[in-house]
Formats: sequence, structure tokens, C-alpha cells
Amino acid sequence: MAAANGLASDRRKSRKAHFTAPSGIKRKIMSSPLSKELRAKHSARSIPIRKDDEVLIVRGKYKGREGKVTQVYRKKWVIHVDRVHIEKSNAATAPVGIHPSNVVITSLKLDKDRKAILERKGAQGEKKEAAASGDVEMVE
Repeated sequence: MAAANGLASDRRKSRKAHFTAPSGIKRKIMSSPLSKELRAKHSARSIPIRKDDEVLIVRGKYKGREGKVTQVYRKKWVIHVDRVHIEKSNAATAPVGIHPSNVVITSLKLDKDRKAILERKGAQGEKKEAAASGDVEMVE
């Protein structure tokens, strides 16, 4: 039975929806957390990753490496980071796919659309904080 928000609780249906999602929805799913400095500056926790963002890999074999995102490969659900590659047996190099949840964005490539997204997210965060910290009035 589908929930009110259009998502199925059935494992098979949820996985099908995830892996056959259109590109625009994959973009949102492929979000990465912001570094502590960026989080404080923009009052947003995460943002969809894009080419030319600078990231720090925080999980996996390449943990600790820093670099610029060279490609967001939505079809394979990975990003390619500058200078993170393997050497193949024929001496060619191939980029290593890193899942966006395993990186932290350290520097954003800002354009007008991205600034608008961050302003919206910041406004939502301030509303939530005000609601959480505000006094509740008793009604009789």
C-alpha cells in the first residue's frame, strides 16, 4: 500500500523508484554535506553536488584526499574527483567513482541559481529554529 506522499514502503517498489528515478531527482539524491564552515555560513546542511565543487573524501580507500569534482555521473550514482584515479594494467589511468555521501563539500561553485537555493534553505532553517526555541502558549 502506498503512503500518502507517493512513496511505497514495499522494498521492491522503493528500490525500483530509486534506481529508475529521472535525472532531476537523482540530482537531489546525489547531495553531499557541507563542511562545518560552509554549514555555518550558509545555514544549510547539504546541497546537491555539481562539477567544479571542491570536496574532501571522508570515507573509503581514498579518505583524506581533496580535489575538484570533474564529473557528476548520475547514471552510475558517483562523482569523479580530480587526482583520484587508478592505474590500469596498460598504464592508462581511469577515474575512480566516489559516492557523494562519502565526501564533504569544502568549496562551492556559486552561481545565481545556487545562491537562491542556499538562501531558501537558510530561510527554512531559521523558521525551524524559531519554532523549536519559541515558547509554547497554553490555551485553555
